[in-house]
Amino acid sequence: MYLYLKAFHIIFFTSWFAGLFYLPRIYVNLAMTENDDTYNHLLIMSRKLYRFITPFMYITAALGFWMLYLNPFLLSLWWMQVKLALVASLIIYHFVCGYHLKLFTNRQADKSHVFYRFFNEYPVLILFSVVILAILKYY
Repeated sequence: MYLYLKAFHIIFFTSWFAGLFYLPRIYVNLAMTENDDTYNHLLIMSRKLYRFITPFMYITAALGFWMLYLNPFLLSLWWMQVKLALVASLIIYHFVCGYHLKLFTNRQADKSHVFYRFFNEYPVLILFSVVILAILKYY
């Protein structure tokens, strides 16, 4: 059963990350566009994507906690503690994406496309870190 949990955890976190990679890219375009039709179209895309990936975040976390429940000793390992801190920061990032979506929806976003280009890199850094920790955990 544990391997099924792990497989679904990987599937859902991969899906969640795919959305987190793309959503800020839409924000880059929203920050750049001056065309109302384009803006509205990108806004619809970003709303749908955010609603689509949010359940993946919850399922990823639930599966991860379930695996920790089955193997509580993992919580005492340094790499798991670091991994959980990184995942917590990614969950915060997810909700910050939602905050920026509200700003765009209300036409109150005041950040430049350059800001969103850098903002877009955070999940990449987290993914690299978490995968390296998970693979090299015993070295």
